[in-house]
Amino acid sequence: MAEHQLHPETWVDKYADYLFNYAVGRISDAEIAKDLVQETFFAGLKSAANYKGTAAERTWLIAILKRKVIDYYRKINSNKGKAEVRMGYSSQMDADGDWLEEQVADPLSILENDDIENEELGLAIQECISKLPQKQSLVFSMKTIQGMDTEDICKELGINPSNLWVMIHRARTALMDCLNKNWF
Repeated sequence: MAEHQLHPETWVDKYADYLFNYAVGRISDAEIAKDLVQETFFAGLKSAANYKGTAAERTWLIAILKRKVIDYYRKINSNKGKAEVRMGYSSQMDADGDWLEEQVADPLSILENDDIENEELGLAIQECISKLPQKQSLVFSMKTIQGMDTEDICKELGINPSNLWVMIHRARTALMDCLNKNWF
């Protein structure tokens, strides 16, 4: 798989609407969502040197935006930054899958749990992924971990987008069941 490259000059045209819709779906305030998207682009520019090219550009920006949303909730819900934050999810979304992806999106983040817990979680996730049916494991890894586009995965595996999303949903459900039994 070819490494991805950043093209900041195209971010606003390519990703602003997508990022805004993502943010407003979690914040429910258009002005704050716009601010978070701007902060995401700024943070992306500042940390562009750290981009390794292993994830698609949009996936990398979404990971940054997720941190901005979490930071926003921490700020408004904290007592000098010490409160635990529980984010609400839309009933249309697979909250378990989103939670899992947020936990593994950036294992090097200083905002996440300590290194030992991140390593333990990573090992538990890998163990649970290895227990999935082979095609589910492959689709989940390609989409969620490698950040590949739906179209590319469908072409490579000869499946349609509906099949892909069903497999991802089943993989997420199975992973959360596995993690609940074996890690939590």
